[in-house]
Amino acid sequence: MTSRYSRRLGRGAVSNPHVRFDRQQTTAFDDGWYSEEELPVLRTQVRDEQIKQAISRNTSPDLSFDRSVNPYRGCEHGCIYCFARPSHAYLGLSPGLDFETQLVARPNVAQQLHTELSKPNYVPATIAIGTNTDPYQPIEKSRKIMREVLSILSAFNHPVAIVTKGTLIERDIDLLAPMAAKGLLRVGISVTTLSNATSRAMEPRVPSPAARLRSIQRLTDAGVPVRVMVSPVVPALTDHELEGILAAAAKVGAVAASSIVLRLPREVAGLFEEWLRSAFSDRADRVMNRVRELHGGKSYDPEFGKRMNGQGEWAKIMRQRFRLAAAQHGLDRSLPALRTDLFARPPQSGDQLSLF
Repeated sequence: MTSRYSRRLGRGAVSNPHVRFDRQQTTAFDDGWYSEEELPVLRTQVRDEQIKQAISRNTSPDLSFDRSVNPYRGCEHGCIYCFARPSHAYLGLSPGLDFETQLVARPNVAQQLHTELSKPNYVPATIAIGTNTDPYQPIEKSRKIMREVLSILSAFNHPVAIVTKGTLIERDIDLLAPMAAKGLLRVGISVTTLSNATSRAMEPRVPSPAARLRSIQRLTDAGVPVRVMVSPVVPALTDHELEGILAAAAKVGAVAASSIVLRLPREVAGLFEEWLRSAFSDRADRVMNRVRELHGGKSYDPEFGKRMNGQGEWAKIMRQRFRLAAAQHGLDRSLPALRTDLFARPPQSGDQLSLF
């Protein structure tokens, strides 16, 4: 029979916890009847969503941007630590295996974005993409929704900051390089570990660490400023790699760096611990004890100002290590603000032609 593991081969989550909004819950159990029927391997399923609003707004004091665009909901990368997993519950789907197998594509997001940017009262500011789910996850190869979004932003000369783990971003260098040359673009590439084994276990469908480093080099060679993101730092699992990741990223051209400690909001805490005890049972207690130390004795503290950086002596030591290593490799810099003065609505059908 198909084992529980083989059925979820290539997936991050071990289970599918209940949706917190459901009034009724079901539980699978063995009724004593032997069955030779094998459960199918979990396949990725994608449905389309026609949206009415492309730009999402936020007022979080922890974030450097106030607006974002999300081409997809859910993420096939399957990163077990992903803080976006709880958002799947709003779709009536589990933050567990559903998050990485039941995806939602937004095929009209570029068209809707064009409409919103064309409004006379729109005031430009940097749009962040990839801050919830990855715009360069595997389905982007065929759907090309992110590329359509970039084409719109390029046409409007609109500033954009992209965060990704996907090497598919290299496909769009023809759009990214001219935008970067105008001061309209910056990219963040997340590198959590240099270990293939750790990466495959923790983020099963993400390109290898070496592939992500190659993407940094290819982007920077094309003139695109890239910040390496050591995020999240997992205590007692990946924290010892901090200096090595920064050194490797600097070697291939990264121009800045950032780091965020592991945070486990809502269902992510249970999912992460369940995975940890399955994949790294020898150090599970040590990791979770340190996680709780980072967040005031809890698996997660959502308080602004603390949730990203953590608290306590270990968090302080990590910040010091990061500052020293970033300075050593010339990555201790803030990238310049992206330009908004170039923003212009391109000519549209029906516009009155200028006489001058």
